[in-house]
Amino acid sequence: MDEASFLDPLFRRWQRTATLSREDKRAVLALPWARRAFGRDSYLVREGEPTSVCTLLVSGFAFRQKLVSEGARQIISIHIAGEFVDLQNGLLEVADHNVQCLTRCVVAMVQKNALIELMASRDNVARAIWLDTLIDSSIFREWVVNVGRRDAKQRIAHLLCELAARLNSADPQSDGSNYDFPLTQEQIADCTGLTAVHTNRTLQTLRRDGLISLSSSRLTILDWDRLAEIGDFNERYLHHAV
Repeated sequence: MDEASFLDPLFRRWQRTATLSREDKRAVLALPWARRAFGRDSYLVREGEPTSVCTLLVSGFAFRQKLVSEGARQIISIHIAGEFVDLQNGLLEVADHNVQCLTRCVVAMVQKNALIELMASRDNVARAIWLDTLIDSSIFREWVVNVGRRDAKQRIAHLLCELAARLNSADPQSDGSNYDFPLTQEQIADCTGLTAVHTNRTLQTLRRDGLISLSSSRLTILDWDRLAEIGDFNERYLHHAV
């Protein structure tokens, strides 16, 4: 990926909520980015470690997670290319959760002090970053409702709709029905607070009902309207236009 294009997904994301000038984009591109590749299951952020960088996901999928003392895991968000996975660490001194690669990932890391200095000098960039963190918070709120107040079928339908909506928004070439979907059934269970067995049964029901096809890390949504209705899905909380 060349120097002029690796930030394009981020700029498309930010342009939905803020107006960036050509000079703003040049200033972001001029930050001291360090690009690295990580394998599946690698940690990008570890709970309890001091924070020194903010990490942009250039390609691949990642997820945030918390572990309880008995070792059980709750996945609390999924991240796609063009998203920062830890903007909050620009101001926090210690990471309070883990971020792990769901697939092979390429990331671009920037020292958080450089990012804070840029925000102080570029109002439009500061607004874009502020809105980014607010939208993250909005998604967290919806995930709390999903796990706490929806049944198994609703939870999984809602998760599939959210990822599809975000991938559609991020990729102008998306056909609106077929998606990379690297989550295992165990990971879907950890996203939705279900057991792996219950997750398997629920996915089979969604297949039998003609709503989805899911195989070989590919998701096809066969009936968006019905899936969104079952999942109680309204994409307002994603704030694709503010």
